[in-house]
Amino acid sequence: MKTFENVQNFGKEGFDAFTAAATAMTKGYQSMAQEVTEFSRKAVELNSANVEKLVAARSFERVLEVQQLAAKESYETSVANVTKLGEIYAAAAKEAYKPYEASFAAFGFKPAA
Repeated sequence: MKTFENVQNFGKEGFDAFTAAATAMTKGYQSMAQEVTEFSRKAVELNSANVEKLVAARSFERVLEVQQLAAKESYETSVANVTKLGEIYAAAAKEAYKPYEASFAAFGFKPAA
């Protein structure tokens, strides 16, 4: 009867670990969705401001200058956004791994640093 209890306990521990990991990833995805929503809102505001600047431009040189600045700012913002999303995803993955650490260590598995 002890073996059945061990198997049952192992199954319960696995289910609990899965539930904790799924909860951690869900929170991570929610954080990413909030960030993407905020990024989108800021992008719309930035694009609206740039259109206003383009409409107000009095010369072709000014139009080019506004476009160049807009492209540079857009690129920098995009890189920062992708970096932040990567950080959120990495944090969520680390959090999702935590419930499995003890089980993996019992089998001699050591995660990469």
